[in-house]
Amino acid sequence: MSAGEDHKPRVGVPYRTKKEELAGDGRQIESYLRAVRAAGGEPVAISLALPPAEIERLARSLDALLLSGSPADVDPSLFHQPRHPECADTDPSRERTDFFLLDHAFRQKKPVLGICFGIQSLNVFLGGSLVQDIASELHSPVQHDWDQEQGAPEPFHGARIEPGSRLAEMAGGAGEARVNSSHHQAILDPGRNLRVVARAPDGVIEAVEMAGDSAWVMGVQWHPERMAETDSLARTLFRELVAAARQAPTRA
Repeated sequence: MSAGEDHKPRVGVPYRTKKEELAGDGRQIESYLRAVRAAGGEPVAISLALPPAEIERLARSLDALLLSGSPADVDPSLFHQPRHPECADTDPSRERTDFFLLDHAFRQKKPVLGICFGIQSLNVFLGGSLVQDIASELHSPVQHDWDQEQGAPEPFHGARIEPGSRLAEMAGGAGEARVNSSHHQAILDPGRNLRVVARAPDGVIEAVEMAGDSAWVMGVQWHPERMAETDSLARTLFRELVAAARQAPTRA
C-alpha cells in the first residue's frame, strides 16, 4: 500500500449496537465516520452481523480501527465480576466484533483508537476491568453521565494529562484538557501494557495509551467525534490515527 499523503487509509468503525444497525439508524455512527473523513481517512462502517470469515476478510483490508461509543455496557463476566444492578444491557454482537477486530489489529500492529465504550472494550480485551457504575460506586461530585433524553446540556469537565505522554504531545504540551462526558462506566484496572495518561478531577481514568514504542493504540473516555469541528485536541486525535494508519504495515 502507498504511504503517500494522497493515500486515504481505511479505518474500520463498528456499528454502535446491533439494534441500531438492524433499524438502519446511522445517525450516531455518522459522527465517527465524518471525523475520519475530515482527518483524511476512508471510514468503513462494520456490520455486527458478519461471520468470522467475513470479519477476517474485511479486517485484512483495513489500515486502522476506531472503536465507537455505545449505550451498551461490556458484559461483566468478561472481566470476572458479578453484574452491578446499574449495569446496562450488553450487546454480544458488538463485543464479539470488537474483540475479533482487536485481535487482528494487535497481530498486524495496526493503529487503534477507542472512544467511550471503545476504551472500555479495549481495556477488557487486554485483561483489564471496569467500574460498572461511577455514581453508585465512587460517589463522585463530577458529572460524567449525560441525561440526553431529558434534554440536559452535555456535561464537560477537566482532564489532567500525564506529561511526556503521546496524548500530551497531541495537546501541544498542555497539562489539561476540557472534555465532554457521556458515560457511567470507566476503566478500573488497566489492561496489559496500557498506561493511564489522563484523569478527571475525581481520579476517573479518561485516557490510556499503549506503553513503549509499540503500535499506535489509544483510548479516550470522552467523545472527540462530537468536538472535532471546534476542539483542536479532538481533531488531532483523528489526524494522528489516520497518520499512524498511513505508516502501518502492509495489509495482510
